[in-house]
Amino acid sequence: MPIDKRGELDKEPFSYKITKDKKVFISCDGRQVTILSGSKADKFISAITDTDGKEAQLVMARATGHFKHGNEKMSKCRY
Repeated sequence: MPIDKRGELDKEPFSYKITKDKKVFISCDGRQVTILSGSKADKFISAITDTDGKEAQLVMARATGHFKHGNEKMSKCRY
C-alpha cells in the first residue's frame, strides 16, 4: 500500500457507509466523493474488513480513484 508521506490521513478525513443493497458511499470531510456498487463494492468491503485507523483511510483513499497522483489539489479533500 502507498504511504501517506504528508500525514494527512492521520486526521481521518474519510468515512464510508454500506447500504442494505451493498452500495458503498465514501465521504471525505463530510462530502460524498464516490459511490461503489457491484464487484467494486464487494472488493472494497473485503479490503476494509478488519482494518482500522490509517490502513482503513488508505483503502478509502484508493477507492476514490484520486490518491497519489502527485498533483492533488488540497481544496476539496485533504488526503
